[in-house]
Amino acid sequence: MAESIIERDPAILGGVPCFRGTRVPFQNLIDYLEAGDTLDDFLEQFPTVSRQMAIEALETAKDSLLMRIG
Repeated sequence: MAESIIERDPAILGGVPCFRGTRVPFQNLIDYLEAGDTLDDFLEQFPTVSRQMAIEALETAKDSLLMRIG
């Protein structure tokens, strides 16, 4: 099984779910998108997160949601 792109580490932002290898919370991406900003806007502000990482995280979140409601 591959490592999740999102990790929780108590030593990084108190365990807030972040993109692996960064200090960027996944919630930041959700907040940007909810505010009507684009993925490119988010990536410009958080260059340690790649487009592939962001898409993988969103796909994982979608799959998790679908499993819960399915």
